[in-house]
Amino acid sequence: MDLLNMKSLLFLLSLIGCCAGQDLLPVGPVDAVLGRNVTFETLIDPKQPFIAIVWSFSDGTDLISIVTVTDAAVTVADGYKGRVSVNRTNRFLTLGPLEAKDNGDYSISLVTATEGTKTGETKLRVLEPVSALTITSSVPEAIEHNSTVVLTCSAKGSFLKFSWSNGTAPIVADGKRLTLTEEDTSSKLTINEVLRSDLMGPIYCTAANKLETERSAPFNQSVSYGPDWTGITPPPMYVRKGSNLTVLCSAVSVPPATFTWYHDGAMVKSADGALALSDIQAAQSGKYHCIAFNPKTLRYVSSVQVSVTVLEAISGSKITGPAATLIAGNHTANLSCQATAGNLSTRAWMKDDKPLSPSARVVVSEDGGTVMIKTVQKEDNGEYKCELTNKISSDSATYRMVVNFGPEPVMLTGEDEVEVKDPVSIKCSAVSLPPANYTWKFNGTMTAVTTPEYAIPNAVYKNTGTYTCVAHNAVTGLTAMKSHNLAVREEGALDEEGLSDGAIAGIIIGVLIALAAAIGTVMYCRRKQTIESPY
Repeated sequence: MDLLNMKSLLFLLSLIGCCAGQDLLPVGPVDAVLGRNVTFETLIDPKQPFIAIVWSFSDGTDLISIVTVTDAAVTVADGYKGRVSVNRTNRFLTLGPLEAKDNGDYSISLVTATEGTKTGETKLRVLEPVSALTITSSVPEAIEHNSTVVLTCSAKGSFLKFSWSNGTAPIVADGKRLTLTEEDTSSKLTINEVLRSDLMGPIYCTAANKLETERSAPFNQSVSYGPDWTGITPPPMYVRKGSNLTVLCSAVSVPPATFTWYHDGAMVKSADGALALSDIQAAQSGKYHCIAFNPKTLRYVSSVQVSVTVLEAISGSKITGPAATLIAGNHTANLSCQATAGNLSTRAWMKDDKPLSPSARVVVSEDGGTVMIKTVQKEDNGEYKCELTNKISSDSATYRMVVNFGPEPVMLTGEDEVEVKDPVSIKCSAVSLPPANYTWKFNGTMTAVTTPEYAIPNAVYKNTGTYTCVAHNAVTGLTAMKSHNLAVREEGALDEEGLSDGAIAGIIIGVLIALAAAIGTVMYCRRKQTIESPY
């Protein structure tokens, strides 16, 4: 159809008359992206016959027929050829690729034999694609608590809405410290008194319209902050004299903080937060602290003070004991524990590998340096140990104490009666330190025997009498004695006087066996005897 015929059709439509607002098109506007296609959908019943369909465009000034569809042909206006098509079944119009000038009002006129002409209108908004998202900052550097930072997100596109996120967390304006200002193609995020967490990021800006969503590249901006105090390692310490010590000072800071060390208020040389002390001496004991400084924020923070105590290791430990000979019940013993070098913290006493228990008789001094044993007893014999310790070392010394005692009461064992020619052994014992010397008396007369045992190989009648053991301790000067009586009998005399327990037991067993045999014989004979009938 040529232009003349199109104009004739439009004139015909004007004569027939039209009825607008028949809901031929969905409620608009219709949004589409520049450079892409758009399809105008209709609400027309596909089964409804039509004489003609005319799609038109108006930019607000002129009405332009885009395409006319009849049973005979489809006519496309110049400027739209190759860019427009109509689906005969559903009457949809497809237009594209879209140009900026396609923005405007579109209408459809449907001519039918029964209802005349019906018209519907909608608006097309040709949207510029969302692109070119960039984030810029109002300041090259930010200082925590001091700086106000304005981040601007710029983009290209139509009908844009912006949103911000810190990493994956949305940034929500509070209207006070965080505020958002929206414009057509940009958004501004204003952060007052910026915190390090505000820009920990990365920061993203998202621009979107009904059809597209784009996110910016990650944006990172450093915030100078700190120093925030963390600590000194190691904590308060004790150090061996002559050793080396390195103490570290640390703080959270961007950029990294610089450190200055002080000893009892006087600055000392250090490097990179480390205080290194070599061949440390007692004069270097004292209080140490460090100060951290951030050259960007111009802030200082001071650490707590830590104590360094230089101690000499304990050595040359020795226990000094009594020089005189100790006799139980007569003497008092004093033990002293000292070291030739080192700072002592504690002393602990042991006796025979067990803690020494103080008592009314055993008194340990308040500082643990001495032990006084009043009126020593034999139980005080043994090995004494003194353990000396401080925070960096330990040492010990031992001392063996000898307490002389005894002899304690004599114990005698031996035969009371023997027969002539029987051997005799009488043994004597007495607890004593040093061991006792032994002598023997027979019937009050000293003998030549000087051993704990008085032995007689073959007893004779004249050995009958009283034997007395005399135990003597040469150190304590004490003597203890005990007597034992011995009787020598003629041969067989001890047997006549009575049977031994073994002999008596043997006789009893023999009698029982004989009695059992007799009973058995009687029972056997009764079984063999025939009993006559009385009838």
